[in-house]
Amino acid sequence: MSDRNSTGKTGSYGSTTGSGFGAARKPADAIDEAPLVALAAGIAAGALIAALLPVSRRERELARPVGQRVTTAARGAADAARRAGSDKLRELGLTPDAVAEKVTEAGRATAQAVIGSVRDEKGNR
Repeated sequence: MSDRNSTGKTGSYGSTTGSGFGAARKPADAIDEAPLVALAAGIAAGALIAALLPVSRRERELARPVGQRVTTAARGAADAARRAGSDKLRELGLTPDAVAEKVTEAGRATAQAVIGSVRDEKGNR
């Protein structure tokens, strides 16, 4: 009886060469099945490597203007979002004074309901 694998080789040498090809296909299959997971893993590995490498003075000099532009743009976007949100809340009638008034009304109504419930409970005894 012969121990032949798909390559026609016999013995343990033949079985290891066949499994070596299968092992090489597994990462490619995993990437095909879950490309976003593979992308996230690659980004995480890159970030880890970048964090471990020291930053040179020249890299800092080159990155500073880009960082300042990004910070300025982010502040501008946050300010625009805050203004748009405030405008929409005002449009809906949700100004700080109106919200405070609604909360006060809700508190009064709740207090009156509790007082009425306590009175009804006392009257039923």
